[in-house]
Amino acid sequence: MTFTADASDLAARQPSADGCVPRHVAIIMDGNGRWAKARGLPRTEGHRRGAEVIRRIVQRSIETGVETLTLFSFSSENWSRPPSEVSYLLGLLRRFVRTDLANLHKNGVRVRVIGAREGLASDIRALLEEAERLTCENTALTLVVAFNYGSRQELVDAVRRLADDVAAGTLDPQAICSEAITERLYTADIPDPDLIIRTSGEQRLSNFLLWQAAYAEFYFEPALWPDYDEAAFDKALAAYAKRERRFGRVSSQVAP
Repeated sequence: MTFTADASDLAARQPSADGCVPRHVAIIMDGNGRWAKARGLPRTEGHRRGAEVIRRIVQRSIETGVETLTLFSFSSENWSRPPSEVSYLLGLLRRFVRTDLANLHKNGVRVRVIGAREGLASDIRALLEEAERLTCENTALTLVVAFNYGSRQELVDAVRRLADDVAAGTLDPQAICSEAITERLYTADIPDPDLIIRTSGEQRLSNFLLWQAAYAEFYFEPALWPDYDEAAFDKALAAYAKRERRFGRVSSQVAP
């Protein structure tokens, strides 16, 4: 569903029992290439500007009381892009981790990376592992980076783990349930997203958190990611705060 609510001031709002602030916000950061093309710039400049936006949204998430922020940074389908662009994106990841990790750690951010690591360059794998190791005890915000991530492959991997357990005799096929699948996903230790934001006006999930998004609220933002800012983020949180999440139950506002 799409929100159209006006923004409200969330500067001082903290998580509350009534669910005004989503515990977990996931963002599909879309539009870097179109932003650059509209300005006659190379696509790589759009990615560079997009990385600057990440820093601001991470900080705003901490300020507003969001507990988990997941960013779709590089999908498993992105390898089909021109080699020069893929190389730039990988270099951007290297620079982001090397330059931002200390500041993230200082601000209490825990970093988690989800996605396939097989086939990644050894230095990238080492950087991702170091980011997780260094920040594993931080509690101000969990920043989940979906890198080389594809939700269908995640589900395939989970099913394979189930099949292995059944073959090994450690799992009864009749005991397979939704919880058993959830426990074998990349996100097993991460709560499902409450709010999924996609920038650039596109209205699809693009193979992102398909299982985890079962009860998420969607917010489709027209701005391209390099133009996204704290005010736009606040507007999405304000719209979420006006929703009634029923999880399949009858609305408390509807008479029996």
